[in-house]
Amino acid sequence: MAATMKKAAAEDVNVTFEDQQKINKFARNTSRITELKEEIEVKKKQLQNLEDACDDIMMLDDGDSLLIPYQIGDVFISHSQEETQEMLEEAKKSLQEEIDVLESRVESIQRVLSDLKVQLYAKFGNNINLEAEDS
Repeated sequence: MAATMKKAAAEDVNVTFEDQQKINKFARNTSRITELKEEIEVKKKQLQNLEDACDDIMMLDDGDSLLIPYQIGDVFISHSQEETQEMLEEAKKSLQEEIDVLESRVESIQRVLSDLKVQLYAKFGNNINLEAEDS
């Protein structure tokens, strides 16, 4: 999504360098917000996979001799059911913290976009379109 200027305006508004900088900043931040939202969705799917794994492990019989393979990097290491459960819980906690940080970045960028919209619409009115296709 890029900010666009409409042609054939009733009044001719001069676009200054500062205005162009604001429009560019708006476009960059809109693009960044899209990337962050996609990253959040990927992490939420990973979190759901971890939760599913936790549920599957809890349904297993409590056998002390049962070893469960847990992937760390490119290698699988076998751990007891309890150790694997703890590792999964830690991974879920870490992933949720990452999601929270990304969501806070999105909120911050949305505030910046809101401010830019107010400034740009105040100057250009209906001569500029700042609405994102997938807002």
